[in-house]
Amino acid sequence: MSASAHPDSTDLDRLHSAVKREKADLAPESQPAPLWAMFLLMLVAIIAGGQLGPMTGGWSFDVSNPFALISGGGDPRPGGGGAGDALDPFALAMKKGASGYSVCGGCHQGNGGGLPGQFPPLTKSEYVLGGTERLIRIVQHGLTGPVTVNGQSFNTPGGMQPFGGAMSSQDLANVLTFIRNSWGNEATMITKEMVQKVRDEEKRASQWTIAELLPYAEKNVPGEIPAGPGATAAPAAAAAPAAK
Repeated sequence: MSASAHPDSTDLDRLHSAVKREKADLAPESQPAPLWAMFLLMLVAIIAGGQLGPMTGGWSFDVSNPFALISGGGDPRPGGGGAGDALDPFALAMKKGASGYSVCGGCHQGNGGGLPGQFPPLTKSEYVLGGTERLIRIVQHGLTGPVTVNGQSFNTPGGMQPFGGAMSSQDLANVLTFIRNSWGNEATMITKEMVQKVRDEEKRASQWTIAELLPYAEKNVPGEIPAGPGATAAPAAAAAPAAK
């Protein structure tokens, strides 16, 4: 007599299949929202947004400024809302030069103190506070060989690399103005026109040596100094009072 399947096995298989086809019951609070309700909410949001825009003058940072109640309105970002326009040329050059100095800080350090024997300091340096033409030429074309700064000897491996090809005349002017007036330094600002004048006159392709720069040690690039220490520009005329 051959073995036969258990009399209940067929019923069990059928029962298991039926259970697998059944969906799990959801708790009352987990019932999905009906499609008509979702559609209605979406329609209300579209209509409300379309009405809100014209009523508030449309979106703009000035109108929709989340900081308006805190800052009194306007653009709270650094330099935002035309804040830079209110700065005089010297203050603006210092602000932008502080940012541009990041390319110099790796060698001369954030405090302008340099590194002994390798990178000369910018604080109280005769090369920073001396003739502006020498300083512009150094940054524009680079410097190689030993140099003595503040009575200490430095010989940077490979020398100081030129930055004239990587920075605009305005950027160089801002950085040079910044280092001439930081960490206790105080000197006249260097303008974009001064840097551009040196660029136009000198098409050098190699780094300078200290001996080659001697003729420019105390030579300043001519040009108007609009603001800051030693300013030569006449102060801007005050705006005429409005007619009553």
